[in-house]
Amino acid sequence: MNKIKKGDQVIVISGRDKGKSGQILKIQDDGRALVNDINLVKKHTKPNPMAGVTGGILKKEAPIQLSNLAILNPKTQKADKVRIEGEGADKHRVFKSDGAKVDS
Repeated sequence: MNKIKKGDQVIVISGRDKGKSGQILKIQDDGRALVNDINLVKKHTKPNPMAGVTGGILKKEAPIQLSNLAILNPKTQKADKVRIEGEGADKHRVFKSDGAKVDS
């Protein structure tokens, strides 16, 4: 069981976007994640009329290391650590600061 999953609200704890928060869109196998409106880069694209793609400069999310993210505790609105409790099918994630279950 992973401590950070798709759909979790996270906050950036280091790097260019430190302090910003967003929702995880995708977690890659190499330990990186795509977060909504975090680590935006500009991508230059050529027009392709056959595929219906207009050219120009697009802003899109780039992957960010999971070690630079922390899960956001909605009660305190601060970064928090997560631990896994229970065994077998009864496993669930809880915040270390207050012991509340992570909703997702």
